[in-house]
This record gives sequence, C-alpha cells and structure tokens, in this order.
Amino acid sequence: METRFLQTFLIVVETGSLAETARRLNITPSAVVQRIKALEGEIGSSLVSRAGHAMRPTAAGEAIVDSARAIVVSSISMPNLAAGELDVGELRLGAISSALTGVLPSLLVALKANRPKIDLYIVPGTSADLYERVTKGELDAAVIVEPHFKMPKSLEWLPIREEPLVLLTPAKMRKADPRLILQREPFIRYDRNHWGGRLADRFLRKLKIVPHEQLELDSLEAISVLVDRGLGVSLIPDWAPPWPDGLQVSKWPIEGAPIRRIGLLWPQVSAKLRLMRSLKDEMAQLIKGSSRVGESR
Repeated sequence: METRFLQTFLIVVETGSLAETARRLNITPSAVVQRIKALEGEIGSSLVSRAGHAMRPTAAGEAIVDSARAIVVSSISMPNLAAGELDVGELRLGAISSALTGVLPSLLVALKANRPKIDLYIVPGTSADLYERVTKGELDAAVIVEPHFKMPKSLEWLPIREEPLVLLTPAKMRKADPRLILQREPFIRYDRNHWGGRLADRFLRKLKIVPHEQLELDSLEAISVLVDRGLGVSLIPDWAPPWPDGLQVSKWPIEGAPIRRIGLLWPQVSAKLRLMRSLKDEMAQLIKGSSRVGESR
C-alpha cells in the first residue's frame, strides 16, 4: 500500500478540500482524486464523499484514519532512523510576541548546547495566523495561545505555561475591588484580534462590565507602559518575563479570572517529525526544570 496515498487521504480529511490538498502536495486536484480512488480500490471501500464544496470521510474513512496516520508517521521516521545523525536540519517555528522573549531564549540556549545541528528559523505572528500556517504546512510548529476551539486529532499540543488574567494598574492606585476598578477607571483593552484579548473580552462580558475604553492595543508591552504612565488600567495575561524595565505597576488577581495557556503546536504527520520530537523533548525538559518557562508568576 502506497504511503503517499494514505498521506493524501489524511490531508483531504484534515482540510476537506481537494484544492488545498493539491496545493500542499504540489500536485493537481485530479492527481489527488486518482490517489484516493487507488487507495479505495486497495481497501475495497469508499473513503471520502463530497458534501457541497467540501470533502468528508465516509464511515469507512473515519474507521481507518488513526491506523493510516500511524503508518504514515512510521514511514516518515524510517529514513531518519537509518541516517545515523538524527538531529540535523532546519525547523520553521512560529511564535507569539510574548514567547519571543519569555520562552524561546531558554529553548534556543538548550538547543545550542544539546542539539547544535538543529537550526530554528523563527517566524513571529499572532496565534490565529500561526495556527493556520501550521495547519497549512507552512510552519513546522508554533508557540501560541491554546485555541478556544477543539483542535483536530491531526495536531499535537504540548502545554508550556499558564497565565491567569490579572488587573494591571498604576502602582500608586489604592487597592480596591478589582471589579469596581474595571468599571470606573479608563480602560486600555488588549486587542480582541488576539486570542488572549478575546479571553479578556469574554470575561468582562461574563462579569457584565462595560469599561470606559480609551485604547485597544495589540502589544502587551505597550499596554503595560501606558498603565505605568497613569493612562488607564488593563486586563491582561500575566505573561512570561522579562517585562519592560522600570515599570511601577501592580498586578491584582481577580477571582474566577480565566487562564491564557501557552503551548507548542505541531502536526502529527510531517517530513520533519524526528526533528519535531527532539524540539518537543527539549521544551519538555525546560518545562520540568525551569519555573521561568513552565509556571506562571
């Protein structure tokens, strides 16, 4: 059985699109159809069906997904296992802005010491953008905020850090009920285009608080500086240090506040699966051994 046919089938199931599958594999849509038909002929059952413009697995297709994925992953790993030097090559890793300074430096140091022949090419971006690029195969992995929706089984997730939302105020502000502060003070909002910003927005709605909004910014560092200057308060995740130097701000916990979870995302099926496992292992060791990466502050 051709593993490339199984891989084509898995991408069709993941994307629901012949065109997207063809783009990822650099073949024509008709070639995708031919591979699926050949696989169906070997198995003896129809594996996918068209629902409008989308492709969906049949009951038989659903039944073989996990086995097909295991076969493809094993076949991808074999050349690397035979090659001798396993940790050699480039990985394209996406990262949200707070991870660029809070998580990645420790990872880069660990890779330099333990796996110096793995080259990381870092791509900055938002969680939503990086998630999409991982699913499209444009990135090998990404450090992002955990999605607010259920991820497909074709993706792997390693939790790295938990960051509860906190009320950020100027240090000189007198302590009071955080909810009252959010209701009365000028509010600097974390951009709702970011998944962390949406988390804060949903929490405010749950509390039935309509803040006196002054600004909406996509930079946590910029928000913290403006709060330091007394221009308002904010509701943001307690992101991994370092924070900007010299800030005079207070971080107040709020009962029932949600948590922004940061993690490493990568596809189960990848030509660089061995390198990804090495990267995951280094990240897991950092989480286990360093509170700067694995624990919120």
